Amino acid sequence: MRLAAFALTAKAYELAKTFKRSLDNPMTVYVSAKVVPKMADEDMPEGIKTFAKLDAIVREAFIAYDGLVFIMATGIVVRTIAPLLQDKLQDPAVVVFDERGQHGISLLSGHIGGANVLTQQLCQAVGASPVITTATDVNQCQAPDALAAKLCLRPWPKVRIRTLNSAVLEGRKVCWRIDKTLPHSVFYKRQLEQAGQTAELCVTSQCLQFSDGEQEKPWAVILSEQNLPALPELPANVLCLTPRRLIAGVGCRRGTPAALVMGALDMACRMIGRDRSFIDVLASSVVKHHEAGILFAADSLARPVHFYDHEQLQAMIARYQLEVSDFVQENIGIGNVCEAAAYCCAGESGGRLALRKTKFEKVTVALVWEK
Repeated sequence: MRLAAFALTAKAYELAKTFKRSLDNPMTVYVSAKVVPKMADEDMPEGIKTFAKLDAIVREAFIAYDGLVFIMATGIVVRTIAPLLQDKLQDPAVVVFDERGQHGISLLSGHIGGANVLTQQLCQAVGASPVITTATDVNQCQAPDALAAKLCLRPWPKVRIRTLNSAVLEGRKVCWRIDKTLPHSVFYKRQLEQAGQTAELCVTSQCLQFSDGEQEKPWAVILSEQNLPALPELPANVLCLTPRRLIAGVGCRRGTPAALVMGALDMACRMIGRDRSFIDVLASSVVKHHEAGILFAADSLARPVHFYDHEQLQAMIARYQLEVSDFVQENIGIGNVCEAAAYCCAGESGGRLALRKTKFEKVTVALVWEK
């Protein structure tokens, strides 16, 4: 999860730096130019940038980051982000803190975007009180869309999220079905059962077939996107969830053995609680399109690999404000390969960073969940 924090005052700036130090997730701190001595961004400490106008920098960051942390009055935040809001499945997590760090408010995308979890993490770091207002959390209920976010599943249709959450608030238990032909159906079943849910594996044809006694129950059904029914054919009490693609952006030194590439992919996936079989596609720079280690890894995993030219990678570096490496820039002509390539592969729908670019022996890997 890539994060950006915004500070308008000196106290807010100090709190933002505390957040940055306390998190494992990468965080860029944007501070008003009125607060710090005038200097170019390249002369600022790493991960610190200045801005002149809040609305302008937030407009860029709203697309670039997975989570935004504002340390200022809530009213300022609401007025700033209001014109940018699109969809609860697309918008970033938004959290608001007062500059003394007394309260943290989960303002937007609490479940799917992860704002509720982020609020709790930040509050724990500074001893603040979390303010979370989503009804299921307030009533200590397990919301299906919160579980979907944890399992990296895409809910469909959006309107059914409210239907199932309302059922949960009424004290009704959501029943889960999983298409047993999905590659990781057993993983989903195990995770759901650990969360206290009842889940059953079904053949594809039975996933959306319900007996008379089952038709009134709220159902969450995990199946492939190809097997989604037409909306008019979907029962009114059913929320479908489809697995998001996991994209592995890969960079490596020339001539890196395939074993090192495979090992790096394996370790990277384990760092996010998965194994490399969850990878759906690999991505890299066109400079690496003859690299035997990357090609072998894709072939071994039976996954496609896509290569992107410098212009495409640079567009993602600009869009997502990615960090660049002078060393990589000098060697292949572009400053960021693995993250930029993964975002290229995610396309216009965008992606959420699961693992920032991480260096292994001769290999760098970044993991991105497609939105």
